[in-house]
Amino acid sequence: MGVVAERCDFQIGNCINERYKIEKVLGEGSFGIVFKVKDQKTGQTLALKLFKFWEMRSEERESMMPRFVMEFETGQIKSDYLVKSIERGLVRGNPFIVMEFCPNGDLLHYVGRQPHVDFEKVAREILYGLKDLHSCGKVHRDLKPENVLINTNGNALLTDFGLSGDKAKRVTKIDFLGRPTEWGGTLVYMPPEQENPTNREVTVLPTMDIFAFGVLMFVIITNEYPFGPLNTHDDLANYCKNRKAGNWNQDVLASHPEGRKFDKVIAGCLIPDFKKRLQTVDFVLPLISPSHYHTYRNADISFQKQVVKGVLLRIMQGEEYGAVYKLNDLINGRSRIITIGCNDPSVQNVVQIIENQSRYISRKHATLEMHAGNQWFIRDGQWDRNAPNGWKRSLNGTFVNSTEVSSQGMPVQIGDIITVGDVKLRVEGY
Repeated sequence: MGVVAERCDFQIGNCINERYKIEKVLGEGSFGIVFKVKDQKTGQTLALKLFKFWEMRSEERESMMPRFVMEFETGQIKSDYLVKSIERGLVRGNPFIVMEFCPNGDLLHYVGRQPHVDFEKVAREILYGLKDLHSCGKVHRDLKPENVLINTNGNALLTDFGLSGDKAKRVTKIDFLGRPTEWGGTLVYMPPEQENPTNREVTVLPTMDIFAFGVLMFVIITNEYPFGPLNTHDDLANYCKNRKAGNWNQDVLASHPEGRKFDKVIAGCLIPDFKKRLQTVDFVLPLISPSHYHTYRNADISFQKQVVKGVLLRIMQGEEYGAVYKLNDLINGRSRIITIGCNDPSVQNVVQIIENQSRYISRKHATLEMHAGNQWFIRDGQWDRNAPNGWKRSLNGTFVNSTEVSSQGMPVQIGDIITVGDVKLRVEGY
């Protein structure tokens, strides 16, 4: 039996689950409606996002439930720059998430109301939020001004993490102008590699968010789109063509008083080839504000745990979320090599990653090797005597953070995120 959901036409003054009294409708999209609510138990003002399961077919509800859980869990990442999830529940079969309330609205409206905007501060706070997401193996995939909220202190916080997972969570409802736009992210802010959701060559990487950040900054500074106007369907074709070629309007940015400060960073973000684009937040932040960047990194130093007993891989995104593989235990003193692949019984990988919902992990995907001093190296592919030169590469690559790993390999450090297919594993010490 599928997921059953009844229609919920809540009005101002109604209480959801006899606790959250609705004070205002904050917004509505394809899949959900957000209310400003008062917690009758604590007196707090909060935001409640209700997923409109009653408008979906039963099979759609089942596929959307993991997205709901993932959005809630992402909002529980410890960060000063992400909107916090507080509680999740069901009302008449429809899931909801209770979140902190940001009284100053979204970034687009906030910028429009302010006589002077500190764009450097806004940029830093968005990047800090992305850094916290990426360090936990998450990619936002729908970064846009409407998904950046301004809290009581005037700080920018990222929200709407429903797409921050793998390709299996892709949705296909879209309006070409972005009203309401949910197809693996809003079209205006998508990098070229995100346009084709069936392309096995492209893995969900932080570079997708880096591109969207460049578009976002261009939009809030200039009030225009970087690759041309979007008023007609012909404009859309031209916009996509310019985006693929990297032809963005540098003159419009330069004509704004704040524009020249961001020319270099936006140029690095909007490179169409994701392998040549600025690869991580740590590459972007120094171009905006080196002093604040170093302060933030020093504050984050506690994450770099010291290796006492060994090194482990923790699945941060995937069907085995939370699973741990202790590498030093797996080698068991007999071999310094660990093979990684999908859960195919015909291949006896040491680490067999469960992947039933999608098929992006190769049978022989990657190899870990322990070198002297407990230093681990990762190589794309595995030894195969039937392959050319005796080495078989994976079908869609192995990545450390945003860097593609070759068959020659590269070292991994504590805190690195390894991407195998669409599964994200964090390297940790224990």
